[in-house]
Amino acid sequence: MYTRLLSNPDRSILLLGPRGTGKSTWIRSRFKQAHAYDLLDTGESIRLNRDPGALFDELSGLKPGAWVVIDEIQKAPALLDQAHRLMESRGLRFVLSGSSARKLRRGGVNLLAGRAVTTELFPLVSAELGSDFDLERALNLGGLPMAISDPAPKEYLRSYAETYLDQEIRAEALTRNFSGFARFLEVAARHNGQTTNVSAIARDAGVARTSVQNHCDLLVDTLISYWLPPWKLKAANKQVRHSKFYLFDCGVARALAGRLPYPVGDEERGSLLETLILGEMHAHLAYSGLRYPLHFWRDHHGAEVDVLAETAEGFTAVEIKASRRWERRFNRGLQKVRTHLGDMKTKCFGVYLGEREALIDDVRILPARTFLKLMWEGGVFS
Repeated sequence: MYTRLLSNPDRSILLLGPRGTGKSTWIRSRFKQAHAYDLLDTGESIRLNRDPGALFDELSGLKPGAWVVIDEIQKAPALLDQAHRLMESRGLRFVLSGSSARKLRRGGVNLLAGRAVTTELFPLVSAELGSDFDLERALNLGGLPMAISDPAPKEYLRSYAETYLDQEIRAEALTRNFSGFARFLEVAARHNGQTTNVSAIARDAGVARTSVQNHCDLLVDTLISYWLPPWKLKAANKQVRHSKFYLFDCGVARALAGRLPYPVGDEERGSLLETLILGEMHAHLAYSGLRYPLHFWRDHHGAEVDVLAETAEGFTAVEIKASRRWERRFNRGLQKVRTHLGDMKTKCFGVYLGEREALIDDVRILPARTFLKLMWEGGVFS
């Protein structure tokens, strides 16, 4: 059991995160005395969907400040109205967990604005694993708690991929063309970390081009993936406009792409390292409360920066290479973006799979483990 970095709340929260990140375990460990509803219990879900007002009746007698847990709230979105009423009229505090932003938006999650703080739980990160963090294993199997603790992690990840399709997609009827979506999912996983090419994905998956964007949005809504948008530099006339597509976890990406039976190859190591580093960046920014948005940058001449963040003090730019040796040419994009940013303070990092630190052209070159340690100590975005 690892200590999670998500801090204890003192007010109501909407806790979002993909299945398997440990939301229920975290909630049970932090809110042992809370009045709890588990909507994965089919009977409980059916009962409260049939009569959402029963929640108000059952909780009205609790003292102000008491905690109530509703796990997998997207299974009964109408309960958001009742939770809001109980916050307003009875002063109750709620922990509402969910793994589908789509159903929550449709259920009116905006009602909780000002009453509940939205936060996220991520897969286990290097700072939580400490000395148990194994970079190569993380690239291969990811950071889901069960993928780390289960004696058969590959079987768990295969089951996870099937469960996602069955419970999130088929059971919730999120798409009519289930077989087409399943084909799309494998192809999309193989495009992890790449700029979206809708035509190529549609061709390889055998689905309509118009379906690809909807399918991508479905992955984002169910928290399995996210977009990394391009940074719009005011001084630049020509830049790429399409976002990059990333899955939330290396192990899940490999499971969905059908790559688990094989060692991590050179053709996938680069995108997996980016997935790992970006995932930890998102987690750090969320857990620390900084919440700076992350972008990538690339111009039409091929110069690129994998991650660019505007911070309170300037910019942080990061180039990530799955190489054992850092070459000076890897700094090209960092130098160009620094030129575009002009007088703005810009911290530039090169992250790679080698073992030595270096300073090349005012770019700090760090092994991946060293970079992650520095980030969690507050030395990257400050």
